[in-house]
Amino acid sequence: MDYPKKVRIGEITVRDGFQHEEIFIPTDAKLWVLEQLILAGFRNIETTNFGNPRGMPQFKDADELMQKLHKSKRVKHMLDDVTLTAVTIRERSIERAIQAKKDGYGVDRILVMVSTSESHQKKNSGLSIDEYFKMCEEYIPKCHDAGILVNGTVSTIWGCPIEGPTEMKKAVEFTQRWLDMGADDVEHADHDGSAAPNRVYDYFSMLLDAIPKPEKHIAHFHTTRGWGLANVLAALQAGITNYESCMGGTGGQPANFVSGVPVSGTGAYYYKDPNIVGLVSTEDMVVMMDEMGIDTGVDVDKVLDIGRMLEKILGRRLRSESIKNGRIPKELTGRK
Repeated sequence: MDYPKKVRIGEITVRDGFQHEEIFIPTDAKLWVLEQLILAGFRNIETTNFGNPRGMPQFKDADELMQKLHKSKRVKHMLDDVTLTAVTIRERSIERAIQAKKDGYGVDRILVMVSTSESHQKKNSGLSIDEYFKMCEEYIPKCHDAGILVNGTVSTIWGCPIEGPTEMKKAVEFTQRWLDMGADDVEHADHDGSAAPNRVYDYFSMLLDAIPKPEKHIAHFHTTRGWGLANVLAALQAGITNYESCMGGTGGQPANFVSGVPVSGTGAYYYKDPNIVGLVSTEDMVVMMDEMGIDTGVDVDKVLDIGRMLEKILGRRLRSESIKNGRIPKELTGRK
């Protein structure tokens, strides 16, 4: 099998990973994780969500965190080579991101999200699919004028937690729609762990046949049912070179409680057991790719060190086999 020789990994723990946590993660702990990820070599990092903090209080410190990151003595000199991303689902959050950029502490890229499932789109954004695309048509030029890149995400590609099965070719059509309206890249999201490896391969093969621009496509997998790395392998086989992941397999739907206080979150959990949601583990994916001879551009040992520290920050064992077992010894093989 002819796998890509080099991939790019977007590390999204501090946003997607932490949104599921039912305790508020201190701002300085978030800052430490961001700094360490940058020092480990990640150059595409999600930092926060600029949405209304009443609904997602985990990100009530969005402005403070971004200000501290831009002033960080550890990594300030490296930020020109890093793309920082924030989630901005609706108009007000996009406007916050634009203002933060003007004020000198903003992100380089925002993420807006459309679902192929009408029900999920309405629940996630409060707008219909067509209404949401219309909103983005207005705001993408405004972001570009402010010097901000725009990621257009396509979600519920392989299934919807509300409606059930979805049609994959619809996601290809939405991808082209994003690119036609000026989105800089597109994230292809397995929103709830519905994707099976054969369908992942089929989808990305179909996508690259229709839009043969691997640099524009990003694979985003959940590992709710334990298929995360199998789906990564299937995407690699199809030729995808950009991925997203969270340390320790954290992440998933926004929490319904934060530090003991009920919040809107996602309402009823989409899963039988909310404790087993999560994205592909960054540590496990990086170690797997390292064993396959794929260049990830990051310091593998440092990534494992960050994972062990993250367990202390969150106060529990995380879903990473590599944190527990480490890398495969290289001495006898002569590899480094």
